[in-house]
Amino acid sequence: MTQDNLCKSLVESNPRPLVTWLLGQSVSDTDINILKTELSIEPIRADFVSFLDVGSQILHLEFQTQPDPEMPLRMLDYYTRLYRQYRRPVKQIVLFLKPTTSIQVQVNHFETENTIHRYQVVRLWEVEATDLLPFPSLWPLAILAKTENPENLLTEVAQRLETLENRSERITLTTYTYLLGGLKFREEVLEQLLREEIMQESVTYRRLVQTSEERGRQEGRQEGEVLLTLHLLQHKFGPLSDDLSQQIRSLSIPQLENLAESLLDFQTPADLITWLNKILS
Repeated sequence: MTQDNLCKSLVESNPRPLVTWLLGQSVSDTDINILKTELSIEPIRADFVSFLDVGSQILHLEFQTQPDPEMPLRMLDYYTRLYRQYRRPVKQIVLFLKPTTSIQVQVNHFETENTIHRYQVVRLWEVEATDLLPFPSLWPLAILAKTENPENLLTEVAQRLETLENRSERITLTTYTYLLGGLKFREEVLEQLLREEIMQESVTYRRLVQTSEERGRQEGRQEGEVLLTLHLLQHKFGPLSDDLSQQIRSLSIPQLENLAESLLDFQTPADLITWLNKILS
């Protein structure tokens, strides 16, 4: 989604304020390094997460606009991959942006019979907006935070944005505020308070729109490849288990194309399982 990509851009353009707020400690720009989001053993790029090298630990941030029942397992997966690669403490924080009554946003751990893995969850609508207002780069997130009068808060942020002397910073943060504001406010309210002509000038705005459109096309192609591959496998072997179907859905487009060719040589479902284990191991 556009908001997910926006938050990643917001974090990586100026990570210090967010890190300072989340960790509750002062850090300098020189203490923070942005790590690549492609883990060495993971074939699919982690588009909407940020990995930061902060002092002696790795900070893994993930923004979510919707509840995800697979989140706990994914956080464990990221933790083991990050720790394997960097051999350092890993702090994980999931930030939920949009209010919901789903119990999924209350879950902060993954648990099985032999494993418990915990991570931190921040529900932005429960965070006091005043905690974010001291940091200009966090103003776009502040409008989603807790307040008695959301439109008054949006007005205050819009007024603060107008006072920024650096035009580039003003345009960029106004764009972030407008796009994130779509999660909470009516479009006409946003357009009234945030000048549209500023956003039209914004390179960030144009890039995010283009990225969103390209990602939509990419996801559409991948879903098509998944459905075709599942259809071919079910035609050959009959219904697949949920676990096998989920593994196939996790494959990248090149892997799906490879599987579509390889399955011609499969004789039994065991051949499929062997192939998947080799690719996903």
